[in-house]
Amino acid sequence: MLITPTAASALAEPSDLDNSRDIMSVISGIIPTPRHPGRFDVIVEGEAIATLSIDIIERLQLAVGRNVSALTERIALEAAQLKVYDRALNMLAFRARSSAELARTLVRKGEEKAHVDRAVERLKEHGFLDDAAFAQSFARAKVVGASQSRRRVQQELSRKGVARDVSDAAIDNVFEEEGVDALAIVAEAARKKLRSLAKLEPAVQKRRLYGFLARRGYDGEHIRSAMKIAGEELDASEQ
Repeated sequence: MLITPTAASALAEPSDLDNSRDIMSVISGIIPTPRHPGRFDVIVEGEAIATLSIDIIERLQLAVGRNVSALTERIALEAAQLKVYDRALNMLAFRARSSAELARTLVRKGEEKAHVDRAVERLKEHGFLDDAAFAQSFARAKVVGASQSRRRVQQELSRKGVARDVSDAAIDNVFEEEGVDALAIVAEAARKKLRSLAKLEPAVQKRRLYGFLARRGYDGEHIRSAMKIAGEELDASEQ
């Protein structure tokens, strides 16, 4: 009588089947993941069942020859969390972000919120995610590099999910450390814009210039003073 593999399985004792499943859950290798330093593929029966970090491998006490049938769900969870963490780390390497902005982007890209929250928490613990440092760097670039107003920078940081007290402190520090002259910033913006309005009637120039500066979030008093300065300089240059 010919017994097929399927028939053999049906005739096998329960203990034999259990032993077979146990053998197929034994780690046969733990090897470095190609093109991903610090990550390792856990191999069972010739296939990678998870990509893990060395600290996870040590924490779970994984080793070649160990049966991991009782750890299947735990390994899968650790691998999923690590995948989101690595993705978040790569995003930060590409561009600095606030914690809220990073979390929103990851969720929008389809990552589970629980894994995202865990990744953000770990990144903060490791010092890779710091809203205060991000806000100060962002504010310095926008105020010193782009001559943006305090209000405009605060609004942009708010859209990125930075808390109001954190953004206010960052902007205050930049203005103090860089010795920023708020009126000088508005005056320079007014000079640049006024040159593009030179062919218009004076009344139209003033209306458009004021609207331009107001939309950029500059203080009303500074706008009026800056417009006067820029206008006087333009008149002097034409004489």
